[in-house]
Amino acid sequence: MSNYYIKRFLSAIFTVFIIATITFFLMRAIPGGPFTREKKVPDEILVILEEKYNLDKPLFTQYVDYMKGLVQGDLGPSYRILGYSVNDLIKGGFPTSAKIGTLATMVIILVGIPVGIISALKQNSAIDYFVTFMATLGVTIPSFVMATLIIYFFAGQLGWIPTNGLNSPLAYIGPTIALSGYSLSFVARLTRSSMLEVLRQDYVRTARANGLSEFKVVFKHALKNALIPVITYVGPMVAAILTGSFVIEKIFALPGMGKYFVESVTNRDYTVIIGMTVFYAIFYIVMVFFVDIAYSFIDPRIKLDS
Repeated sequence: MSNYYIKRFLSAIFTVFIIATITFFLMRAIPGGPFTREKKVPDEILVILEEKYNLDKPLFTQYVDYMKGLVQGDLGPSYRILGYSVNDLIKGGFPTSAKIGTLATMVIILVGIPVGIISALKQNSAIDYFVTFMATLGVTIPSFVMATLIIYFFAGQLGWIPTNGLNSPLAYIGPTIALSGYSLSFVARLTRSSMLEVLRQDYVRTARANGLSEFKVVFKHALKNALIPVITYVGPMVAAILTGSFVIEKIFALPGMGKYFVESVTNRDYTVIIGMTVFYAIFYIVMVFFVDIAYSFIDPRIKLDS
């Protein structure tokens, strides 16, 4: 087991290094720069700005300096948001994104998986048709459309929820539903199809032939194997949801991480782009690691060392 952890840790460091390197040089290859404006900045001011942020140095020197800071946990200053470092932006935006993302993840897991199981057990019934229809509808409706409809009906017409900010518990309802809509529908469909496939396996038929109750057949034997594809999807999904959604945060006026990432791309804010990308990559790698561990608990045949 210890060998597995060591290999994954070294692999994670190498992956983050490669991602940071590729992002660094890709950003420099894009035309323009962090101080490019519609109205040209005077050359004298441009020289001062580039000297202040060490952009006047050779590219490889800039890369080495950035990687030294990255190793120490310093993601550098923002070129466009004066007085703030990338660490400050993450510290300020991540808690909001994480709150909404955590609630959305809970909704997806606590609703999507049970609904998918019920739909599989009631195959070709009215319940199954209804769940399949709603799941298909949820997958096809974009999140910004769902968010707009929530604001129009529940905030505008009914006045049940606030339209911006997170100043009350009711304010969490809109962004949570909008953020979880697609993944909830996908998890429900994935659970249903996986459950149906497992229920057709020989060992499930054998368990039923031996006189085991339907509850034991479903929840002791079938469910564990059916959840493996679901967990495979949920792990990376959690990383994506917790690190912010620009569309949802923009519509509901939430100060999360999503807006910083999109604005940094528009503004060519190199350090923010790289920092946000590295932060997401680390989060993603950690979630994939937890997925691997979950495999070993769900199915004893899966050994981490092998």
